[in-house]
Amino acid sequence: MSVVQFEAVGRTFRSGGAEVRALAGVTLQAERGELVAVMGASGSGKTTLLSIAGGLDRADSGRVRVLGEDLGRLSERRLARLRLTAVGFVFQELNLLAELTLEENVALPLEGAGTGRHAARSAARAALARVGLDGTGGRFPDEVSGGQQQRVAIARAVVGDRRLVLADEPTGSLDSDTGAEIMELLRQLCDNGTTVLLSTHNPANADFADRVVHLRDGTLDRIEERAPRTAREDVR
Repeated sequence: MSVVQFEAVGRTFRSGGAEVRALAGVTLQAERGELVAVMGASGSGKTTLLSIAGGLDRADSGRVRVLGEDLGRLSERRLARLRLTAVGFVFQELNLLAELTLEENVALPLEGAGTGRHAARSAARAALARVGLDGTGGRFPDEVSGGQQQRVAIARAVVGDRRLVLADEPTGSLDSDTGAEIMELLRQLCDNGTTVLLSTHNPANADFADRVVHLRDGTLDRIEERAPRTAREDVR
């Protein structure tokens, strides 16, 4: 079973009385443990595709399945539950809460899903260790580097062993060396069974992907099969 499956998916927005086609008839899938990179110019539909995959937006046409669930048939409540328990998000802007410690930031999705505070914080510490930040849970976001903040965002995305991570330009604000470390970390997650759907402008990031999906004006231009780079065991 595919972790993510798009079947002829379309999405159109209205802007100033005009219709803007964000996606048109896109069909693709991502399997367990795959890193699928989505590339294309600004406005090609990359962010819309990830938003629909994560249930943050709904398709106008076609079908989207995530972990076997038909998102078009789910209520808003069930969509929210799926996001909290099975899908993680990593964004360029990070969206870390400055007033919370790193551990508290990572624990937020679990606590939002009803996990008790003690269990959520324990899982958060384990997730921070998983991304190379063991022992940092008591620090605040402004006390760590940009690359470390992005690692925290990834820990928040995978805490509780969520099976799908959607990463929208996660290295866009990082220098090339730090960006490569983040990509190696995402590749490592995939090698351990997590599925990652990544949007990126950076061709170097595609080197870590199993497949590269190219979008043009909301349509699927082509798909490249890749032999991905293998992550080093230690990317700290």
